[in-house]
Amino acid sequence: MLQPRQLHSILPFLSLIVLGANATHADTSRKAHHTLWNPTPRSEWRAMSADRPDFTESPYTVDAGAFQLEMSFVDYSQTDDAESTTLAPINFKVGLRHDMDIQFVMDPFVISDDGRQKVDGVGDTQIRLKMNLWGNDSEGDAFAFMPFVQIPTSTNGIGGNEVEGGLIFPYATTLSETVGLGLMFETDFVHNDVEDNYDVEYVGTGVFGFEITEALGTYVEGIGILRPDADEDFTSILGVGVTYEVATDTVLDAGCNFCLEGDADDFNFFTGISIRY
Repeated sequence: MLQPRQLHSILPFLSLIVLGANATHADTSRKAHHTLWNPTPRSEWRAMSADRPDFTESPYTVDAGAFQLEMSFVDYSQTDDAESTTLAPINFKVGLRHDMDIQFVMDPFVISDDGRQKVDGVGDTQIRLKMNLWGNDSEGDAFAFMPFVQIPTSTNGIGGNEVEGGLIFPYATTLSETVGLGLMFETDFVHNDVEDNYDVEYVGTGVFGFEITEALGTYVEGIGILRPDADEDFTSILGVGVTYEVATDTVLDAGCNFCLEGDADDFNFFTGISIRY
């Protein structure tokens, strides 16, 4: 249960979600009248787009009334003598409107070993609201706004102790029939346990996606993280991976991230699945 101090901390981040939910823009979509309670017919669903496996989020939302489950079978990270394994982390999405979905990101079971002590338990929980600002149903550029709140639901010291949050701005465009580009800028508000305040971190990413066949795809991604208040203020990460569409609205994936410099896991491997229904 959230303590009064934690509830006070969460209010600024909850306001980000409220602002996102109340945001309005010119809307000429033929699907504008569809909502969670008046679902978009399956025949009118846009092509499925997942926020995994790359780090760069997608600007496309889940159609109104549709559900999407994005899950890793296993997510493994290693740094020096420390390692962490997360089993079945999920991102469950619900289409609220034709241009908005809500997402629940959870780590059901985490095993962490820092070389001295091994612990396991539940991880933290994120609630995210994605609102597409343009391009949701087009083949051109697309852009979205996504505020999120992270709630300290973890056990055994696996996650944080305070509410955190941030703002994500994902963008996507098509460079050719087989090549796509995704860009993302993110601002995170991370609690500093030593000074008992919040530090600001900035994340920038770029990913090239390549369509090998109608079912098979691959990507190459660069990730940069700027932490002005940290000893190692810049971190760079290289990511690569593949996706394979086994059926309509069902995609398998696998990928690896490698830390090039700074404070991040030396190696991160993951494999999972995305299903829409």
